[in-house]
Amino acid sequence: MNTPQHPLVSCALRWAAAAALASLAGCAAPPPAATTSAAATPPDTASPRPSPPAGASVAGQARTFSTQLATYTSVSFDAVPGWSRDDFSESWPAFLGSCKVLTGRGAEWKDVCARALRVDGKSTNAIRGFFESEFSAYQIRDDDRRPDGVVTGYFEPEIAGARQYGAPFIYPVYGQPEDMLFADARKLPAGNTTVAARVEGRNVLVQTGLSTRDMGAPGLYVLDLSGIARDTLDRKVRLRIEGKQLLPYYTREEIETKGAPNAKVLAFVSSATALYEMQIQGSGRIKMANGDIVRVAYAEQNGQPFRPVLAQAANGKPRSPVKVRGSSIELQLDDGDDDDAGAAGAAGAVDSGAIRTRGFTLARPVASGPVVVPGRRAAGAVAGSGIKDPSYVFFKEATSPVGGPVGAFGVPLSAGRSIAVDPRSTPLGYPVFVSTRTPGSGAPMQRLTIAQDTGGAIRGAVRADYFFGNGQQAATNARRMKERGQLWILLPRGLAVAQAAVSSTIRTRGAAVGADLPQCLVPSEGSCVDD
Repeated sequence: MNTPQHPLVSCALRWAAAAALASLAGCAAPPPAATTSAAATPPDTASPRPSPPAGASVAGQARTFSTQLATYTSVSFDAVPGWSRDDFSESWPAFLGSCKVLTGRGAEWKDVCARALRVDGKSTNAIRGFFESEFSAYQIRDDDRRPDGVVTGYFEPEIAGARQYGAPFIYPVYGQPEDMLFADARKLPAGNTTVAARVEGRNVLVQTGLSTRDMGAPGLYVLDLSGIARDTLDRKVRLRIEGKQLLPYYTREEIETKGAPNAKVLAFVSSATALYEMQIQGSGRIKMANGDIVRVAYAEQNGQPFRPVLAQAANGKPRSPVKVRGSSIELQLDDGDDDDAGAAGAAGAVDSGAIRTRGFTLARPVASGPVVVPGRRAAGAVAGSGIKDPSYVFFKEATSPVGGPVGAFGVPLSAGRSIAVDPRSTPLGYPVFVSTRTPGSGAPMQRLTIAQDTGGAIRGAVRADYFFGNGQQAATNARRMKERGQLWILLPRGLAVAQAAVSSTIRTRGAAVGADLPQCLVPSEGSCVDD
């Protein structure tokens, strides 16, 4: 859910074959015909649609278009495996939940969601007809035009905790720090220079036209751009003040060994490892001794890269092989030697040697100890949890005690029908048909889902993280889930999406040469923005 921007390891870029996109992108011919049942078609689907911007790629007209990360190819609904067999009534509530947000994203969505309210939500045929008449299906392929990716799973964990500090509950669950500042990476000067900046509220504003003599003026701070990571999806840089300097926000180790006095402590838990897993999941439940449940959801992240320590197999290689291509994280399918980590614990607990979560098999820290707690004097030297990942997630209390946790899109997640995606290639809120296999049995799992969440580990074009819900079975299924899969995004007809490439573009692994390809399929402030 949630969260932030994560190279794991470096890798060399290698050239991919150039694709002559001019002959494909922006083609004015209509896409392959959809198989729509006339009886199931909702009323008023032929209403006039707003005209798209000139030169834009338009869903329902362009056969193929691309971004830096992905290529989208129009297909008929008949070509989507399992489309005719899915029970669409199961995904309908999740779609209507997305509509509450999408209606504010433009006329196309406002009209589509208005017509959705007139559909019989209990009729699979009526819902199928609605999607076939209102949307065009596009298969998502990665930047090498490969259709296959990896589908993993996640869940809402539950861990024991307390409102007050006291053994064994010694690890604080922090809310968003009040001293965290934000700078818009798009407004920062290029290069690795040192600049002067002012702070207005929580916003950092770079001051132009000042000399080095002005750096010490009242209200000005020094910002060294060489230490700033600009490649966050929301283009926000997380900062803090130290003296007259603006520095990147604290790392996990700094938070654990120095504390976070400007962050509210929501609760205390007994396990740093369980807290870390809850941060990776992006939400969770904290169960008090009296039975009360405190639900927490993602609030913010410290802006540091997601760099987990992977568990090693007996042969010395990572149990869950990972590659990084540009800003994409590629998980390789397991060959079976880490099944012991995946099937851990009847109650969803992890085994003593590794943590299996969201497709990664993470090593437990070699040595783990107490952390600094704001307002409490440490008895001795504090080494921290021993977790080496510099990223750190802050939570907020969820207001609703029932239903699914709130995902990055701001709506409750639906078990079995919500997925987490990379919002660069798959915009949040959009319907996505997933074809993969059920963990354990290997039976086909082909169903319509709604992209309602994201996460720091979810990076790549053909990449989905399937939300299983909460409880014992959800935890077990989520940890086992790591299957090959394919994705088809449903785009409202007439929607302007990524600009079509107008010339042949040479691609590199993880990026594109040339400025004609945007980063985001559909830019959205807060989830994916282009420079």
